[in-house]
Amino acid sequence: MTPAQTETAADVVVDEGAAGNGRRYVFSGDWRHETAEAMSAKLKRLGKPAGGQSEFDFSGITAMDTAGAWIIRRFMNGTADEVRFAGSDRYAELILALPKQLRSPEGETARAPLFQRLFAPVGELTVSIWTDTVAAMYILGSAVRGAQMKLGRHAGVSPAAIVHQIDRMGVMATPIITLMSFLIGAIIAQQGAFQLRSFGAEIFVVDLVGILQLREIGVLLTAIMIAGRSGSAITAEIGSMKMREEVDALKVMGLSPIGVLVFPRLVALTIVLPLLTIIANFAALAGAAMVAWAYSGITIPTFLARLQEAVDFSSVAAGMIKAPFMALIIGVVAAVEGLKVGGSAESLGRRVTSSVVKSIFVVILIDGLFAIFYAAIDF
Repeated sequence: MTPAQTETAADVVVDEGAAGNGRRYVFSGDWRHETAEAMSAKLKRLGKPAGGQSEFDFSGITAMDTAGAWIIRRFMNGTADEVRFAGSDRYAELILALPKQLRSPEGETARAPLFQRLFAPVGELTVSIWTDTVAAMYILGSAVRGAQMKLGRHAGVSPAAIVHQIDRMGVMATPIITLMSFLIGAIIAQQGAFQLRSFGAEIFVVDLVGILQLREIGVLLTAIMIAGRSGSAITAEIGSMKMREEVDALKVMGLSPIGVLVFPRLVALTIVLPLLTIIANFAALAGAAMVAWAYSGITIPTFLARLQEAVDFSSVAAGMIKAPFMALIIGVVAAVEGLKVGGSAESLGRRVTSSVVKSIFVVILIDGLFAIFYAAIDF
């Protein structure tokens, strides 16, 4: 005979009133994973008494594994106020060794009150915003403290690390920033000329592109590109180091993770974002000049002369002043999300996504606040 043929089928019988005002459950056969699904359904059909005392008789059980013990333990949690055991103590010890608090089917389907479902996400979001703000202030303060450290062999600030980050975040980002800005400038010029042509004012497309690019579009789109390119990289790098416990290793060695990991990246971003904004502005104006010449017949000397009349120092300064603030925001948000990474790859992906989304949102919010401030002071 095969082993499958020698096994005894699992079963449970209910003896009403045998345990006082409760029930007596007599278990028999092999309670293993092969019969777990069928026996779980049978125990569910037996129902649960209102209270009192229940007795579990394991004398008829011939074999039991963790799956069978788990089913009995889950059923036992809601059977009665008091439970007694009879038969084999070995099976009772196996069942009692499992966690006591198990989610019952009723608990899984129970819904929270309407008030809680409506306002719990709001409360969680508020707490999350406050926690992120405190963490951002801590990182920013630690970075400022790190800026006061003397440069040297044993200092936490390495000029080589800053130069390396400038190369990665600035030099390597130049081609994509230039191409994007060139195309954006060309599109704005083409659409502006198309709309202004009906008024016979195509020359004013120079004013449109110049002011819009220098005051708003140039720094904003550059910051968004850097948030997606460099901000995500910062979060992924710090997050992966957190997963491999390299951040804890820095603390054990007496080094500040903020000074070693975050500070060089913040300095590099603060340097490269204004420089990339300048490159983006030149590329956008070049694209606009080519489209204006090809689409509207505005020659390059005419374009430059009109641009000089339309744009003054305030237009250039209004955009450049925003760049360092946006760079700090991108770096701090990316560092905060990177340090929040847990021990799983899913956590890393979630934090990288959150870093990019939050950075872009805050950058656009800061740009709007700057626009309101400039309008208030007539700048």
